[in-house]
Amino acid sequence: MEPTAPANEMEKRLGELLEPVVRSEGLMLVELSWRRERAGQVLRLCVDRPEGGVSLTECTELSRQVSDLLDVEEPIEVPYSLEVSSPGLNRKLKDPREFDLFAGRPARLVVSPPGGGTQVVQGVLKGTMGQDVLIEVKGKVKALPVAQVAKAKLDLGF
Repeated sequence: MEPTAPANEMEKRLGELLEPVVRSEGLMLVELSWRRERAGQVLRLCVDRPEGGVSLTECTELSRQVSDLLDVEEPIEVPYSLEVSSPGLNRKLKDPREFDLFAGRPARLVVSPPGGGTQVVQGVLKGTMGQDVLIEVKGKVKALPVAQVAKAKLDLGF
């Protein structure tokens, strides 16, 4: 793999290679990024467990496994740093499937309706139905189009 491959193409290739290793540890790959920074190329993996919580020991072990696989497969031809972390307690939700995964947890959504402006909705995620995310606010379930959710994150301070 050439070092000049666009970041998104490199991320796609690395994701296909590394996702099975992440899943074999009972984890899910939340985010993978391949970026050039001041100190050079950085490969970042953000992993989580569906039921929540990844320990530092688990991140360290996964980092070792990923590093070993990358050493064998050699998909990266330039020096790079590898970082493996968990998203933390107040994590951002980036994939619509995560609304189902984290059903029952408090969340904060920033919604951009078609008429313009933004609205902040705080409540408890109830999952998805069709193209809508369901969130319970003050005892009532609201259905918000996923396409209108500009930002979403778990909100344990709620």
